[in-house]
Amino acid sequence: MWQRIRNWFDPRELRSVGNTPDYRFSLANERTFLAWLRTGLALVAGGLAAAQFLPNLSLVHLREAIAVALLLLGGAVAIRAVDHWARIERAIRLGEELPASRFPAVLALVVGLGALLLVLAVLAGAING
Repeated sequence: MWQRIRNWFDPRELRSVGNTPDYRFSLANERTFLAWLRTGLALVAGGLAAAQFLPNLSLVHLREAIAVALLLLGGAVAIRAVDHWARIERAIRLGEELPASRFPAVLALVVGLGALLLVLAVLAGAING
């Protein structure tokens, strides 16, 4: 595990493995990393916005729970992005099959479930309000 984390911060270590790939593959991998990073930043911004601008909801501490969930999810996406970038870059350099990832499906399910729970909270507030 520590070796994988070290690869995030030491590009020389990553470049010492395998052969130099066509730069277009490395740039495509970097663009994908940046897209994931933007997703993580958007989730963090949503968490901050929820904490600052949502009114108190009918369920106690629901606003704070939404904010914390979005902030944690944004942080997880950012960390997963850099790990995925390093794993893909290593596989490209070694000419190996790209590692599969369940993370996009998990993220989609978490966001979808969160949206469903928010719809229920809004409906409960409308009925009780």
